[in-house]
Amino acid sequence: MRRTRSLLTAAVLAAAGFLAAGPPAAAAAADADLVRNGGFEAGLDGWSCSGGGGAAVTAPVHGGSSALKATPAGQDNARCSQSVTVKPDSTYTLGAWVQGAYVYLGASGTGTTDVSAWTQSPGAFKQLTTSCTGPSTTSVTVYTHGWYGQPAHVTDDVTLVGPDPGGPGQPQPPAAPTGLTASAVSSSSVLLSWTAVPGATSYTVHRDGAAPLPVTTASATVTGLAASTAYTFRVGAVNAAGESPLSAPVSATTGSGGGGGGGLPAHALVGYLHTSFANGSGYVRMADVPASWDVINLAFGEPTSVTSGDIRFRLCPVTECPNVESPAEFKAAVKAKQAAGKKVLISIGGQNGQVQLPTAAARDTFVSSVGKIIDEYGLDGLDIDFEGHSLSLATGDTDFRAPTTPGIVNLISAVKSLKARYGPGFVLTMAPETFFVQLGYQFYGSGPWGGQDPRAGAYLPVIHALRDDLTLLHVQDYNSGPIMGLDNQYHSMGGADFHIAMTDMLLTGFPVAGNTARVFPGLRPDQVAIGLPATTNAGNGHTSPAEVTKALNCLTKKTDCGTYQTHGTWPGLRGLMTWSINWDRFGGGEFSRNFDAYYGRTA
Repeated sequence: MRRTRSLLTAAVLAAAGFLAAGPPAAAAAADADLVRNGGFEAGLDGWSCSGGGGAAVTAPVHGGSSALKATPAGQDNARCSQSVTVKPDSTYTLGAWVQGAYVYLGASGTGTTDVSAWTQSPGAFKQLTTSCTGPSTTSVTVYTHGWYGQPAHVTDDVTLVGPDPGGPGQPQPPAAPTGLTASAVSSSSVLLSWTAVPGATSYTVHRDGAAPLPVTTASATVTGLAASTAYTFRVGAVNAAGESPLSAPVSATTGSGGGGGGGLPAHALVGYLHTSFANGSGYVRMADVPASWDVINLAFGEPTSVTSGDIRFRLCPVTECPNVESPAEFKAAVKAKQAAGKKVLISIGGQNGQVQLPTAAARDTFVSSVGKIIDEYGLDGLDIDFEGHSLSLATGDTDFRAPTTPGIVNLISAVKSLKARYGPGFVLTMAPETFFVQLGYQFYGSGPWGGQDPRAGAYLPVIHALRDDLTLLHVQDYNSGPIMGLDNQYHSMGGADFHIAMTDMLLTGFPVAGNTARVFPGLRPDQVAIGLPATTNAGNGHTSPAEVTKALNCLTKKTDCGTYQTHGTWPGLRGLMTWSINWDRFGGGEFSRNFDAYYGRTA
């Protein structure tokens, strides 16, 4: 049935004059061959093949040292195609040399009649030619394919000859994208981001042999991938004149069960839930936490004493929270949130929960007691919210890359033990204050001569040692004094400028205490969220929704930046964190609504 239909199609095409028996006419002097990599000398660069059935081979070839070999499989006909920009109201001649049973060559496009040619050439290469034209055509797709159930076929030296659309006065395709990065978001998805290309109206994401994925912004989350698998990506920029050359390739390997992003969405909203207390904002039951929140940090697990390492967690007492649920109800609600794709973590510390691990015994107790909380409530991981005097650097501990302070070394060891216990799906977040992170650009510990606050920059060795295990860092951009940014100017909390400058430091990296030989490397954008208070009641440095939007625009799109100039553009910035879910509800949900609206999410 299929073979009969293909022969009939060939007869119709031949009768219409689309199948040329001889070589094409000589090209005019101004004509050009517009096909990119038509001889497949650069592999499949410029081509997309369905079903993963295409490959560049060194034999047989018609010309050069490479050709396309494509193998139909099942209901796939091994179609390989390329979009080509053409000049309107012009005629183009399409040609190729093919070998195999039932090999097709064709072109299609808006405003032009689809044309194709075919041959059955099992023994030797045969040339196929056809022509196409259209009064308003600016782009055509040239393609070659085989037929269902037939063996592999070979195509080489594909050409599309005609007027060059890039002549004087004609629009030009955009430049190739640069700055492409790729990071695993989960076991089935990868987040890509790149620098926006001037003049581009859209982009295409190319993955191995898959069909190009069209996107409208300089970032994309590629889904439907296999777990624990390496993928290679390239990106093209598109405007009315066509597609640019593709970017340099980047690779990423998906996770085995949670991924580099801890199974979070590309843009996540993180909130702290007052689980042990009400704090004037009212108690929110776990089951009543709105769906906007992707990560729910339970506040707080606290130690029995500052140096014991023995962390305990309890639900709010009924005397303080009359509507508190029972432990069984709470645990059931945690499972329901997780079933909906949310992550629920135990947050250790907080303003009142000072935690220090000065000894190996305290370290081991910390691991054991935190593990018991995670196991009892079925949690997804750990948030480290060490504040106050929980972290400080001993005199002489001057290199963040090799800390010697026992409390810091033991904390790093404890977290690594927990990560090893629970595996790659373990979610790890941190919520330090600016004093412990960005202040490290100026001061680190007590300094080379002593006398400085030993807490300055004290989180940097912890973040650095755990960067490969870290899911999210959300520094508290509030309750902060002025902090110097990479522009060597002081920035104050409460507006977009503060969040832009502080976040730029995390993503760009910075020399610690001004020492260019000791540079804290920037984190991946998917590892960073901005920490803000949800309302004016929640903390000093509240930022209005309009200013939050400006900060996101600057960091992800390089617009609304004000006077501070960032060192990059990061569409893959993970999102926002707030203190707290309770205060956001108290404020009518203003914070979460703004986040959902910005990213077009429906809670």
